[in-house]
Amino acid sequence: MNAQKYLNILSVAAQLKTTPRHCWTEKDRRESVADHCWRTALMAMLLSGEAAFRDVDLDKVIRMCLIHDLGESFTGDIPCFEKTEAESVTEETLLDRWVSDFPEPTRTEWRELLQEMEEQKTDESKVYKALDKLEALISHNESDIATWLPNEYDLQLTYGKANMECSSWFGELREAVDDWTLKKIGENGRKPEEGAL
Repeated sequence: MNAQKYLNILSVAAQLKTTPRHCWTEKDRRESVADHCWRTALMAMLLSGEAAFRDVDLDKVIRMCLIHDLGESFTGDIPCFEKTEAESVTEETLLDRWVSDFPEPTRTEWRELLQEMEEQKTDESKVYKALDKLEALISHNESDIATWLPNEYDLQLTYGKANMECSSWFGELREAVDDWTLKKIGENGRKPEEGAL
């Protein structure tokens, strides 16, 4: 890869540093897509000492975490509860068009990673997806509850639950996150809808 192509790729990726996500990290500052991707990759790295993930290629998981939202550098972030199928297709198309201009072997590696993430058949893709969902839940719990939309009180307890089934370790972590969520909601005088758990 020549220096100019390398810099061009980094320039597109850099847009994620200022692409806001729905979640607020502190007063007057929304989380960026880059914030989310970085911490998701860190979460993957922290699994390296866990016996439950001994047979998982965590280097690949970290790579997935780092690139999983790069399509949002073209479309911006759209919350899961608002994103349409057409918007998802547009994002995937623009990302594929961008990656198709990469030199080899980078193009092939990225396309293979993106396809594996989409298909959700491998342990690595399932671990990445669980981390992606968990990071969003953790970020919401860290944010001021005044920034939550009404639908998020229930969504916080149901979002990505099926993605945790790939590992009992994730099940335990999800329980801890749910306990944190319930405490946060309770401290603010709200109760989740019946059956949210």
